Amino acid sequence: MSGTWVTRPETAADEAAVRRVVEAAFPSAAEADLVDALRGDAAWLPGLSFVAEDSAGRVAGYALLTRCRVGGADALALAPVAVLPEYQRRGAGGAAVRAALDAAAGRGERLVVVLGHPAYYPRFGFVRASSLGISAAFEVPDEALMALVLDGPSGSGESGAGGSGAGPADRVPSGVIEYAAPFGV
Repeated sequence: MSGTWVTRPETAADEAAVRRVVEAAFPSAAEADLVDALRGDAAWLPGLSFVAEDSAGRVAGYALLTRCRVGGADALALAPVAVLPEYQRRGAGGAAVRAALDAAAGRGERLVVVLGHPAYYPRFGFVRASSLGISAAFEVPDEALMALVLDGPSGSGESGAGGSGAGPADRVPSGVIEYAAPFGV
């Protein structure tokens, strides 16, 4: 599935293509406007915005990780994930998400949160955020707010809160998610 996709960090030359993908994937331009606003915000982390290209080099999928905080500790928010309608259910989104999560783990990031479809994100290791003591500052269905604990640079990005004997530095942050200002929540 994802073997047919080439994933890479977004470049400045990709901005228009990314906007087209995000606009096509959502019912309004709000998500595309969010991406544009995040690019100019301190929450933007270079190298954590990924595209998935088809065999012709066309950007077909997109996944963005930006800085958020959970209980006052650094974390990442996965949003948006978008795929051109003609490429949906063909692995482009999953390839972009995996590449972004792998890059985050490689940078030593510890926690990613996502508000999304509860049948989609568990394939990447996401679990209900509430099971880790993480919540949103707004009303959201429990099953739609998810979190992924990253293993770190040598890990695979799979979920895991650390084994027994994990020290305080290995503990997963818990508390309320503070999203970047462009999210408007």
